[in-house]
Amino acid sequence: MIRIGRRDLAALAAGALLARPVFAQIKGAALITRAIPSTGEPLPVVGLGTYGVFDVDDEATRDTAAKVIRTLVAAEGRLVDTASVYADSESVLGNVMAATGLRDKIFVATKVEEPDQDEMERSLHRLRTAKLDLLQLHNVSDPDQSLSKFREWKAKGLCRYIGITSTFHGSFPAVEAVLAREKPDFVQIDYSIDDREAERRILPLAAEVKAAVLTALPFGRARLFRAVAGKPVPEWAQGFAESWAQFFLKYLIGDERVTAVIPGTNNAAHMADNLGAQRGLLPDTEQRKRMAAFIDSL
Repeated sequence: MIRIGRRDLAALAAGALLARPVFAQIKGAALITRAIPSTGEPLPVVGLGTYGVFDVDDEATRDTAAKVIRTLVAAEGRLVDTASVYADSESVLGNVMAATGLRDKIFVATKVEEPDQDEMERSLHRLRTAKLDLLQLHNVSDPDQSLSKFREWKAKGLCRYIGITSTFHGSFPAVEAVLAREKPDFVQIDYSIDDREAERRILPLAAEVKAAVLTALPFGRARLFRAVAGKPVPEWAQGFAESWAQFFLKYLIGDERVTAVIPGTNNAAHMADNLGAQRGLLPDTEQRKRMAAFIDSL
């Protein structure tokens, strides 16, 4: 959905800001990173999500994925997020890392549906790695969920960090309960400029328990690109955003409680555009309010 929305937008905005060279205003600017609260390890603020984009482990998909991942790494990005249930995405990522020798350059995050040893080992096998950077419990819905098994795997050296995820607002009470009690290293949540419930509920709690925050669906499942189709990025925002993608991502990154955004794409040019958001100026508090008000008015 995301790539379709951006393709439509590019066609409608031909010759406008989206067509400008990516990295123009951020050339030479320092890489923006955020510290993972539990360790202080710096993580670049723009990563890659793989839901729905690397679903078939064939030569064409691996070639596409390699181009996107090389683009990420070339711009000093690191984070790639996948899951055991994202069709063949784990296998595609694992095969690309093995073929390119880029495993050490990538912060590999995946998700399992249950604290199940077989599922976890299957993910390791597909990803062709002995150790994950981040292992997350996917779509938490039980407020009494324990992360004891994940801590056991972490203690054994099978992962460096543990986390929980949800993109369902109906599960926010469960996320809040597990986040407060279990205090994982990471929480991944649905958060975009047009859907700010996580800003009010999850981000303050994550900061309190010192959990890093990953924002899934930062383009609102392409809703945002459809909303701005045919419109230029506002002049008042052009000092920090050269494209709509950067506008949407920098709104999120402008909140220091957000550790990284993970937009999904199988398009290397879109990946490069997204990566423009990890350099240059960030909007301040008043600018973020103006950005939100602008989107709300559409």
